[in-house]
Amino acid sequence: MGAVVGALAALSVGFAPNATAYDAQSKQWYLQPMQAEKMWKISTGKGVKVAVIDGGVNPDTPSLEGQVLADETPKSVAYQATEDYDGHGTTMAELIAGTGAGGGLKGLAPGAKIVPYRVALDSSPKEGDKKVPEDWQAIRAAADTDAKIISMSIGGLYDPKEEEAIEYAASKGKLMIAAVGNAGRGKGDIDYPAAANYVIGVSSMDASGTVSKFSSHGNYVDLTAPGEGIPGWCDATFRSYCDDYNGTSPATAIAAASAALIWSAHPDWTVNQVTRALIDTAGRSWPKNDPSQYLGYGAIRPKNVLANPHYDPGPPNVDPLAKENGGDLLAKSGATQASPKPSAAGSASASAASQAPQKTTTGGTSAAGSSAESTGDSNTLWIALGAVAAVAAVVVLGGGGLAVARARRGR
Repeated sequence: MGAVVGALAALSVGFAPNATAYDAQSKQWYLQPMQAEKMWKISTGKGVKVAVIDGGVNPDTPSLEGQVLADETPKSVAYQATEDYDGHGTTMAELIAGTGAGGGLKGLAPGAKIVPYRVALDSSPKEGDKKVPEDWQAIRAAADTDAKIISMSIGGLYDPKEEEAIEYAASKGKLMIAAVGNAGRGKGDIDYPAAANYVIGVSSMDASGTVSKFSSHGNYVDLTAPGEGIPGWCDATFRSYCDDYNGTSPATAIAAASAALIWSAHPDWTVNQVTRALIDTAGRSWPKNDPSQYLGYGAIRPKNVLANPHYDPGPPNVDPLAKENGGDLLAKSGATQASPKPSAAGSASASAASQAPQKTTTGGTSAAGSSAESTGDSNTLWIALGAVAAVAAVVVLGGGGLAVARARRGR
């Protein structure tokens, strides 16, 4: 399939996860500004299962002990679901639901559970094995389980089978979240599945709240989340973390964990209501109906939902992104779209739709591109990630000094 792994050059310092003088959680800079400790008093994500479609998840790290429900991966797509050949999928799982045991990563939703899926990626030495499912097969299989959230820190070219699987999962009420990709230094093309209807595309920001230089941008960015300077497994040996793991992949995992916190606190909410809560409470200083090509509807802030007992999630059967998605799929009682759309932002040619998609993990262990550069834009936005002004973050939109309204999907 010829995909290139979306990791940037690794320039990180590794450390043992069980080191007494150095632990991963101390490097998770976003936990404090997001007020994780306060959120965990209200919700830990308990009762919510997250399907992690990636390069497999190792359930034997200290932080994931007891957190991975490998027996619940559907048999049809369970091949090597607990084998991880580069540490990427395991890192994503820990960022979502890690317990922090043994000095490991503490997930933002440590009470949630992970259901692992391994799909064929170029980073895997066994990607050619016919038993490894394609991502569309994993998505469709996950749709038939009781996992509420499908987290996908992978990306590649448009595939009509993937589009169909996504619409099927949406019709089942699943919340799908995907990384927009790391093509920000180039054309910024956004990967599938993030560019698909009914999928929330997540971009990356750094510790100052600045849009990551590597983060893809365009019409399909819905939210932004921390994605730089985060610990992650360096490789498949699982002996040490790298303390500068960057990409839209970790941003996606943190967004998925945020959704798990909200859904756990409000188990009777539908996917439409959880999505609306994520959008309504996102940090932004521009109109909600004028989303940014870099930040979408803003920086994810689950605390603003959890801490507000009076928050109104709106109607359960109305998709808050129906206009962008080309219609309300749940309202159609499972009806699919009339026709799939071509690839986003020119990331695939018209002929590519008939080819096997190029897929890659959209994150890596890089110290490069730690901040976005303004392209003549004086419009910097101060967005508080928590409720206190002391942890406000600057977000640079870029692009001619304007928050550009985008032609959203479905139009």
